[in-house]
Amino acid sequence: MIGPLDLTTHVDEALAVQAAAFGLGPDEVAVRRQIVLRHMTYPGARALGATTPDGRLAGFVYGMPNDRVHWWSTVVEPYLRARGNDAWLDDSFVITELHVHPAHQNRGVGRALITTITDAAAQPRSILSAIDTDSPARGLYRSLGYTDLARQVLFPSAPKPYAVMGAPLPLLRR
Repeated sequence: MIGPLDLTTHVDEALAVQAAAFGLGPDEVAVRRQIVLRHMTYPGARALGATTPDGRLAGFVYGMPNDRVHWWSTVVEPYLRARGNDAWLDDSFVITELHVHPAHQNRGVGRALITTITDAAAQPRSILSAIDTDSPARGLYRSLGYTDLARQVLFPSAPKPYAVMGAPLPLLRR
């Protein structure tokens, strides 16, 4: 079941899903906890959760209207500008995190989460970043209409490069 998620209250449960999906250790989870709590104070930030019939969190997504002064935007802006795509930072809804527990992947949970949250966005387009590899996540994003806006984006302390992707809203339904 997909529905609103009070991410501030359920941050530890959500980060347990992210840790399982992304292979995060306790130190990384602690850092991300503070980031999530800060993000949820931003105007327009909202989260959805996917829960199992017994009430456990199987996945979550959160995002917000993009703002060029946010840390993520300041990192990706030079990469987007170099490809002539920095206008995507304006009037976009950014998918900040989308994670599905490995036990619930490949069942449409991620698709339902991202389409539901973007369907409610007031912005005409969506942007996100994903590890720059040929992965199931990137395949999902492409199937929804996301295209690469910049590749080999390096985030401080991230061990792998990322791709920034964007799509017009509403997302494609296939």
